[in-house]
Amino acid sequence: MNTESMHQQERTELKELIYQLADDDFILAYRGSEWLGLAPHIEEDVAFSSINQDMMGHASMYYHLLEDLGEGDADRIAHLRKPEEFRNAILLEMVNGRGTYLDKPDYDWAFAVVRNYFYAIHKQVRLESLRVSSYEPLANAAKKIMMEQYYHLMHWEIWFKQLVTSTDDARQRMLIAVDKVWKEFGGVLTLGPSYGEFVKAGLIEDEPLLKKRWLNRIEKVFKETGIELAGEPAIESGNGRKGEHTPDLAEALATLSEVYATNPASGW
Repeated sequence: MNTESMHQQERTELKELIYQLADDDFILAYRGSEWLGLAPHIEEDVAFSSINQDMMGHASMYYHLLEDLGEGDADRIAHLRKPEEFRNAILLEMVNGRGTYLDKPDYDWAFAVVRNYFYAIHKQVRLESLRVSSYEPLANAAKKIMMEQYYHLMHWEIWFKQLVTSTDDARQRMLIAVDKVWKEFGGVLTLGPSYGEFVKAGLIEDEPLLKKRWLNRIEKVFKETGIELAGEPAIESGNGRKGEHTPDLAEALATLSEVYATNPASGW
């Protein structure tokens, strides 16, 4: 499929999907960047920073695909849209914990590990589908991103398994984080109201199929670590794919856009 042969509706659906992919990585990378200097140890500080830089690069790649599709300058797409125009899942915009990066940060490392690990599994599943997308530029982007995603997934899997099988205190903290993430992860798994059109156009595989693949991988890890699967992941705070968001996103975007809004020439 190429843009010349697309009908207007097909172009609209393609852009909607890419906005989801871009905004998910963009917002979670920002939340990860807030851990700079606050990670459990210096080696993790370096590793987590590298992962966040990669993810921001992935978001940039998607935003440039949108620029090629006529959505305007990639930097403006990333930094100057209103919160209701973003399509990231609500889980990914949620704050890391109490306080802020500059004012008494009391962040939850268990939550960071679980959120990033579950998302990394989902992102891997999604990329495996996107690499055979009917839209070649998107398929090519997915193939490039997968080369880095393998290491991201491995990183978070090690953290998850080590903490959940560690001390009683560590395990309890992780189980609380699993419950918190589970209540919102349905918002990550959904492709939004237009997913049927995505599938019909061959852009990505069916939502229930991708969800099943994610659940199968999660169930395997849960069995290895003695965690009970608590039914289907939920969507408790709203559906970000429909532009429903929390004040956490507005706060994040205000920070993210501060430099660009002041000096658009700064770019990425």
